[in-house]
Amino acid sequence: MDDHKIVEVPPFFVCPISLEIMKDPVTLHTGITYDRDSIEKWLYTKKNNTCPVTKQVLLDIELTPNLTVRRLIQSWCTLNLLTGEERLPTPRLPVSKSEILKLLKDLKCPNLQMKSLKRLKAVVLENESNKRLMEAVGGVNYLCYVLNEHDNNMTSSSPPDRKDGDMEGFELVTPSDEAISILYHMNLSQTGLQDLFKTCDFVAMLTHVMQRATNYETRTYAVMLFKSLFEVADVTMSLKTEFFNELAKFLADQMSQKATKAALKLLIHACSTGRNRIRATEATMVQTLVNMLLDSSDKRVSEMVLMALEQLCQCAEGRSELLKHGAGLAVVSKKIFRVSPVASDRAVRIVYSVAKFSGNSSVVAEMLQIGVVGKLCLVLQVDCGSKMKEKAMEVLKMHARVWNNSACIPHTLASSYPS
Repeated sequence: MDDHKIVEVPPFFVCPISLEIMKDPVTLHTGITYDRDSIEKWLYTKKNNTCPVTKQVLLDIELTPNLTVRRLIQSWCTLNLLTGEERLPTPRLPVSKSEILKLLKDLKCPNLQMKSLKRLKAVVLENESNKRLMEAVGGVNYLCYVLNEHDNNMTSSSPPDRKDGDMEGFELVTPSDEAISILYHMNLSQTGLQDLFKTCDFVAMLTHVMQRATNYETRTYAVMLFKSLFEVADVTMSLKTEFFNELAKFLADQMSQKATKAALKLLIHACSTGRNRIRATEATMVQTLVNMLLDSSDKRVSEMVLMALEQLCQCAEGRSELLKHGAGLAVVSKKIFRVSPVASDRAVRIVYSVAKFSGNSSVVAEMLQIGVVGKLCLVLQVDCGSKMKEKAMEVLKMHARVWNNSACIPHTLASSYPS
């Protein structure tokens, strides 16, 4: 240790953010130089839009490599090797704006399209800076061109058949598959998503992608893009039955918990309007949800399925489909007190809608026979939300002439029946 001496690091070698020697110095248009990793985290991970030192708003976020400072740092490290400083390796040069633009323009050349898409995918997956640069130079519009072109080429042909368990779909990769993958991995900003919705009928485009996709990964990316789009733009009024048909098929496949939850969130958001509830019901969504409820062991999935069913049962078509399913009403009532307070509340709301608006003699008799009435009496006995108790009480009073003093109600719960 005696042979080593303390060497003062020149201040302009130190990143203003990390306060460490810069490994890959880059300069903003404000003239301040930072280490690439530090400024990218500031801009992309923490989502700041100002220069950390000058506090100026950044209208241009392009990072220019500061080759002079980098060479000086490397030379200084070499001269001070005996003091313990290691020579910094030359960083890999980032993708330039001109290179990305060239790749994007190649998308319009049929013989270069797939090669360009694969390179663009690698660029986007490399780092956050490339994603933002792709968005800034209009990459979304070029990718939409690929999707539109592929859709137009496929118009005259029938969508490929998808069979459960058919893994061959993973082997076929089309330009549309690659374009959707890139769009998903770009993690578009809120402004980028809003612009995407405004510039083209992206909802219809994504629906067509799901209809014609031959691999499950592409369908998953489409659903995740739908979810991101719905979070920043009001697209519920533009939805069509075809969208709900594809969403129902996707939910029936249950490819992964993450994808299923994203699709359910999408459905719940879409069914905030009455017209979409009817369209979802026409797409056999109620049957799909009931089947999911029968199979689900995941708490959050069960909660979301019940939330979606509660929305669909607010329309007559939805209630009718629930009652047509042999296990519909039974599995809903079974979830009361077996999943979570949220699930119990939604299940009681569904029972309330059915009893109030579709409670004919046969439905009322079925509710008594399958134990729904007993569950409602139990709601009055246990500690749960006041709104839930109110709805249970209202349903029991609504059909008291049929249910009161019935032998089908367990004697331990009969005393809870409201007088």
